[in-house]
Amino acid sequence: MKSPFLNYIREFMQARHYAKKTIEAYLSWILQYIVYHNKRHPSEMGTREVEEFLSHLVTDRNLAMRSQNQALNALVFLYKHVIHKPIDVNMRFKKSNKNKKLPTVLTVKEVASLLSNMPPHFLLPAQLMYGSGLRLMECLRLRYHDIDFDYGALRIWRAKGNKNRVVTLARELLPSLKLQQEQVEKIWRQDVKHDDYAGVWLPDALEKKYPNSNKALNWQYLFPSVRLSIDHQSNLTRRHHINETSVQKALKVAVNKAGITKSVSCHTLRHSFATHLLESGADIRTVQEQLGHTDIKTTQIYTHVINRGASGVKSPLSNIL
Repeated sequence: MKSPFLNYIREFMQARHYAKKTIEAYLSWILQYIVYHNKRHPSEMGTREVEEFLSHLVTDRNLAMRSQNQALNALVFLYKHVIHKPIDVNMRFKKSNKNKKLPTVLTVKEVASLLSNMPPHFLLPAQLMYGSGLRLMECLRLRYHDIDFDYGALRIWRAKGNKNRVVTLARELLPSLKLQQEQVEKIWRQDVKHDDYAGVWLPDALEKKYPNSNKALNWQYLFPSVRLSIDHQSNLTRRHHINETSVQKALKVAVNKAGITKSVSCHTLRHSFATHLLESGADIRTVQEQLGHTDIKTTQIYTHVINRGASGVKSPLSNIL
């Protein structure tokens, strides 16, 4: 990115450990905001220009509420943390009323069929995404020591919103996870023999708190990449986790082999986890905690998936037919 201003924002967010996807999304919205206002510098603008841009996203581009909210969050961040001139919290702009789509959910039978068609190398990540309700990157960023074998749980660190949580773990996966740890240990023993091996990536705070921990077995990724690579930020030789696109491609192949015609992504497994938990009688607060949702309204979308008819009302015709 050539803009010194946008590069500064990128470095500012990286220093505060924002997720890579969040950084890219915020930079995209900030750039669109600047271009919309004829490339004026944000410091020369304020609440009125933000209102105009947010209304434009709905009236001219017909974007959904989720996109408009993300743009709003990006601009609130920009003015609060970068420009140091917070915008008015009581802004008036046209809000999107585009209907929010219900999440795609697989039946238990479809999940079983999908998993049976996953390539062996990618089966365990798929099982964890469904069995523990993980986001794809939460799964791939698991470390060797994040498995609690005694309590049958997974520890998820610095997830969306920089939150930590503990989630359930299917005990049927414990043998597979032990085997996976054995594989990690074999790779790690080979890696530490290389003089140029700098260990795995760790956030700055952890690297300072635990010196040399990036070479310790406990901090290695649970799903390591097949080869060492150069970390572009530090130019050091590291072993990253497997690439998310390889999991996504493997899932697509499995979906086709299973003959599933629904539009399925890795996140569909998380949606299915939540829906099946509710169907089995789990209360919504429990599901909210498992998913790591801040607002229970986000979790309530799954109640719409399982409701019969309007508001869960059973049609009287069903008693006759």
